[in-house]
Amino acid sequence: MPAKNVRKLCLLLCILVGSLLSCSVLPNVTNNGTPVISSSPGVSPNSPAQKVWYPSAPGIDVRYEDWKTSANHEDTVTIVRLDLQRVHISIGYQPDIPLTMNSWMKKTGALAMINGGYFDATNKPEGLLISNGQASGTSYSGFGGMLSVDTQGKVSLRSLRDQPYDSGEQLQQATQSSPMLMINGQRTQFTANADFQRRSIVATDKQGHLLLIASPAQEFTLDEMADLLANSDLSIQNALNLDGGASTGLYVTGKQAVSIDPLLEIPIVIEVK
Repeated sequence: MPAKNVRKLCLLLCILVGSLLSCSVLPNVTNNGTPVISSSPGVSPNSPAQKVWYPSAPGIDVRYEDWKTSANHEDTVTIVRLDLQRVHISIGYQPDIPLTMNSWMKKTGALAMINGGYFDATNKPEGLLISNGQASGTSYSGFGGMLSVDTQGKVSLRSLRDQPYDSGEQLQQATQSSPMLMINGQRTQFTANADFQRRSIVATDKQGHLLLIASPAQEFTLDEMADLLANSDLSIQNALNLDGGASTGLYVTGKQAVSIDPLLEIPIVIEVK
């Protein structure tokens, strides 16, 4: 072929290749006959979709949501929804030998678990705690909230300011913490520091479910968390802040397993069986 024709052919090939490279639409890649779309950088193709309830075990569903504040603090929050007609709630308490959450799960055979309320340097509860009918500590008065289960198995989450604890109540399980973040569907007002911490929340929704919520990154203040809960699509009725920070932990077994570990061994947990 004359050199002149070769140069023309090379020029045409260069133009064709340049056109393909400048195209912004990437074609699907086929692997063993199955189309695979290239994912965006940093996005795992195996990540579960957000705002979808995934059944994990009977009466237990798991959901993930990306929460972001106006100040651009952001974290992927895990929400566990419990059907109280199908699961049993109890409080685990072991002050002498606190455990990792993984060890708590193995010891109790729980299907799901979140850390409980505040405890002091000797692992004693700062508020009232009742585990299998055995009471420890003293109830908060005029502030905070309580998750409890009575002798009939009824689960309650309430403000202790609005409904103070009565020592005559027949409770089998209880853990107290502070502050209440939502009461009767409304965000509460409280005084708290502006620290950014890991967060753990127990809540009820307007459909009667119990929700366990964990934010594992040090991204939100308590005020921000209260705003995020109130503005979420979870239909929250009441919400109580649990002992977050290093104590934050959330585990779920089953089809949609979750393992958010506390950064220390903890003496108080909320068990789901």
